[in-house]
Amino acid sequence: MRRAGLLALALIVAAGLFLLAPWYGWGERPGRPQPFSVAKGASLARVAHDLETANLISDAARFRLLARLLGGDAAVQAGSYRLAPGQGWASILAALQAGEVQRFAVTIPEGWPSVLVAERLNAIPGLTGTVTPPPEGSVLPDTYEYQPGEPRAAVLARMQAAMEKTMADLWPKRSAASAVKTPAEAVILASIVEKETGKASERRTIAGVYSNRLRIGMKLDADPTVIYPITQGRPLGRRIRRSELNRDTGYNTYLKPGLPRGPIANPGRESLMAVLDPAATDALYFVADGSGGHVFATSLAEQNANRERWFAIRRQRGEM
Repeated sequence: MRRAGLLALALIVAAGLFLLAPWYGWGERPGRPQPFSVAKGASLARVAHDLETANLISDAARFRLLARLLGGDAAVQAGSYRLAPGQGWASILAALQAGEVQRFAVTIPEGWPSVLVAERLNAIPGLTGTVTPPPEGSVLPDTYEYQPGEPRAAVLARMQAAMEKTMADLWPKRSAASAVKTPAEAVILASIVEKETGKASERRTIAGVYSNRLRIGMKLDADPTVIYPITQGRPLGRRIRRSELNRDTGYNTYLKPGLPRGPIANPGRESLMAVLDPAATDALYFVADGSGGHVFATSLAEQNANRERWFAIRRQRGEM
């Protein structure tokens, strides 16, 4: 009898180990992770069936039984996951219940025009629908997460909502030194600052120069505003022609003082902050210094001397 009892106990233990082994992944070596999607509102039975079909688990019925006994009562979350064959079923269920979805993200660089924003969104595989270029300056450059199957328009709407929220947060904090009168003007000037320099350390100083010019009614003379109507914000790839400098497009800041009719790019948060709190400077001019930055001047004579030095550098490089 004692031997029979031990045998029965051994069989029970073996059955328990057999039942629980896949739950804890005992004796399994996980394979390569693969995509797995859970539809919105999918039941545990539906998910178990799909897991078995994808060869991520071996027995949907046993998975459901163990999930009810050991997995708690949290619902599985919709989304795209990365799961591996041989992964413990407990680990799989925990990931699905916690919504540990695969992360997908798109980055919009600071200073990108809206035509490039639309192109990037339309090129992302797995999103639905298409988008046209949004109003210039309406998108906040940043990194945004998305999920496959999501409408591109929804991703774009988040980018625009981020810009609206950012301006709502920053506008009340503007300093008395700022020359812009409305949030819309702030976005326009910030887009020019964004296109004029790639050095973060210069943004507030360039914003200070343009703020000084706006206050005294001096033309901004900003090359990027001439280029924008020609390329819609893409690189020009050549020098600006005299005819283009003389053309009244509504954006050409060489023809009249004040801001152009609208933004020429989507400015980032730092450029927005720069025009709302520009550096205290007497400078009215700046020109490239040959190192990727600019040198600033308070008088036209000083500016002309700086320009001659810049032209000499360009001649030495064979650019002129």
